[in-house]
Amino acid sequence: MSISDRVIAIIAEQAVLEPSDVTPDSTLEDLGIDSLGLVESIFAIEEEFDITVPFNANEPTASDFDISNVAAIIAGIEKLVSEKV
Repeated sequence: MSISDRVIAIIAEQAVLEPSDVTPDSTLEDLGIDSLGLVESIFAIEEEFDITVPFNANEPTASDFDISNVAAIIAGIEKLVSEKV
């Protein structure tokens, strides 16, 4: 399973949706994910990929990690995973 598929599966689980309902253009708001759901998604992603996502839930806009849509989140995770190796 690709990084993209794994991230989409995690986000879909948080949104209580099927992965097929989550598109790269979807925003977390579109998917009904609130700030708590976002934090839970980030934790799940960190655990899944054994990475640390540079995201502060208290100051989401102060982070370099782009959460504007699913594609941006996937790109950020792919970058973090590639830097980990």
